[in-house]
Amino acid sequence: QVQLVESGGGLVQAGGSLRLSCAASGRTVSMAWFRQAPGKEREFVAAKKWSGGISYPGNYADSVKGRFTISRDIGKNTVYLQMNSLKPEDTAVYYCAAGGNIVGNAYYTARSYDYWGQGTQVTVSS
Repeated sequence: QVQLVESGGGLVQAGGSLRLSCAASGRTVSMAWFRQAPGKEREFVAAKKWSGGISYPGNYADSVKGRFTISRDIGKNTVYLQMNSLKPEDTAVYYCAAGGNIVGNAYYTARSYDYWGQGTQVTVSS
């Protein structure tokens, strides 16, 4: 069983930055961030896999490419989502997710992930 605890959300003005953290209690291979805005379905944001000593390229939603970066501190077993140039449409609850050896388009699907955090609110004001 893996527990995920997110932190780092908050209120920021458009154009600003935030860094979300997700601390994992156990071994994970694929990690991702999803988000859910009020009245909308949960959507994929970013994902990355670390396996066999290899850090695979990150996968990003088109809406965040070039602005968000997913990374990991192996020693702390913590995954980060650096969010720059934030826009009001980035406002949502952000969820950290963890799974096994996820490949291909499965990265983008919430059901591919076995464990979820409780979510952290990000609000971007215009």
